[in-house]
Amino acid sequence: MPDLVLVGGGHSHAIALKMFGIKPLPGVSLTLITPALDTPYSGMLPGHIAGLYNYDECHINLSRLADFAHAHLYIDRAIGLDLENRQVICANRPAVNFDVLSIDIGSTPATISVPGAAEYAIPAKPVAKLLECWYELLQSVHKNPQQPIKIAIVGGGVGGVELALAMQAHLQQLLIANQKPIQNLEIHLFHRHHKILPHNHNSVQHQVKQVVTSRGIKLHLGESVSQIKYINEELLAVKCELGLVVECDKVFWVTQASAPDWLKTTGLGTDEQGFILVNDTLQSQTHPQVFAAGDIATMVNHPRPKAGVFAVRQGKPLFENLQRIILGKPLKPYIPQQQYLSLIGTGDKRAIATKGAFTLPPHPLLWCWKDWIDRRFMKQFSR
Repeated sequence: MPDLVLVGGGHSHAIALKMFGIKPLPGVSLTLITPALDTPYSGMLPGHIAGLYNYDECHINLSRLADFAHAHLYIDRAIGLDLENRQVICANRPAVNFDVLSIDIGSTPATISVPGAAEYAIPAKPVAKLLECWYELLQSVHKNPQQPIKIAIVGGGVGGVELALAMQAHLQQLLIANQKPIQNLEIHLFHRHHKILPHNHNSVQHQVKQVVTSRGIKLHLGESVSQIKYINEELLAVKCELGLVVECDKVFWVTQASAPDWLKTTGLGTDEQGFILVNDTLQSQTHPQVFAAGDIATMVNHPRPKAGVFAVRQGKPLFENLQRIILGKPLKPYIPQQQYLSLIGTGDKRAIATKGAFTLPPHPLLWCWKDWIDRRFMKQFSR
């Protein structure tokens, strides 16, 4: 009986598991290894932080999904691979044998190069840790609404911007509910580039900058954070290379994505950031029995941004090629789209729509559209 092992509960694997439940492979042992019983859906996470969705609405229940796919579920972290003996090395359980392996473990923000970032900043991933710190902050504000709050967010890509706007929206609601001035809240957004959303078109850069500044978020462009340290028992200082120093209570880290260190020791072919290099069939360039999808994979012939939209689109071709390799059939190439629609939530039930050079300013109807797309995506896992 061939062993098919999925490591990670990312968007691509969630879709593949659903499809294995609908079209099972007789005589195949399917296993999912993941550190948590549920996985967040990135499209709704900022909305959850803004208080617009509850926890269950924006998390996929992997336990239920594994049951549906008749998959063994191991709640554990993969920490290595023995490719010669075809085994996944886990943190807390014996190694898991595989004949075919698929990896969809997402990415983590790069913090290593900045002194104090690993110790004192809260990374955007893993999401469970981010949410734990966020809930603690909400509780603290609820108990002491008169206390001034200063938050720093490092990273001016889409993730950093959505996080800043979502946090501001929710915290301002709390202050208003407690009849406290919203001026008690200060949010700083740091970005080393001189433009916000540097990898996006000028039209969306302009709209996003306008929203951020009009909402009173303090934008520090062209500022590379060089150190984070405590200046007393409660206050942190964010220091920048050009001399800017900002005091704050919490620092959230949403910089460019990086891969976990253990992948670099596996022998799999990776790019400079440590992401697994895959060909058009989503197979590893160096080990054809290993597949990868989502943020952790870099398509050699079709490099794309690390965005949830691509992970979602890879789910079906990944499923089909996993089935084909086990059945001994030729694999099908997958070519991702060049341009894609991006709906950027502003935390206040409005959204900006952008595709290529075309951008629409924030509007409630665009939020309704985004909300409908996201709920439709999640609905497929609740049936």
